Amino acid sequence: MAFSNYINVLNNLSKDTKPNWGIMTPQHMVEHLILAVQSSTEKIIFDRFITPLDKLAISKRFLNSSRPLPKLFVNEVISEVIGEGLIPLINDDLSSAIKELEKEVEYFDEYFTRNPEAKPINATFGPLNYEEWVVFHNKHFTHHLTQFGLLE
Repeated sequence: MAFSNYINVLNNLSKDTKPNWGIMTPQHMVEHLILAVQSSTEKIIFDRFITPLDKLAISKRFLNSSRPLPKLFVNEVISEVIGEGLIPLINDDLSSAIKELEKEVEYFDEYFTRNPEAKPINATFGPLNYEEWVVFHNKHFTHHLTQFGLLE
């Protein structure tokens, strides 16, 4: 499924849905995905990543594998930029957050159409091109939609 199609799945999410793991609320999860998409279009810029350079090839093999992202993973680079734990909500409600995420996903394609050679830094996997970001977002969206029982 293209990660842009996950928006339709998110519309089945209720503000009262409990996660299968972790501490995020549904709106926190959607806003977390917004931040991830914004980092792929350099609206949020990470100047470094946690994976040592000599392990980057292994990390990218994991990214391209069918293995899911680990539950409860915390990236200290992200924590330094946006803070630890649950960050304050930005949108008024879950529906507004989903609409903002949809706009960011649309902008993602526009950004890479205008900047086809761009390789924004992912805080875990390092510099990624368009195709690698698509793989990351698919894996990341799947992880969080599974967290909230929207996918199996």
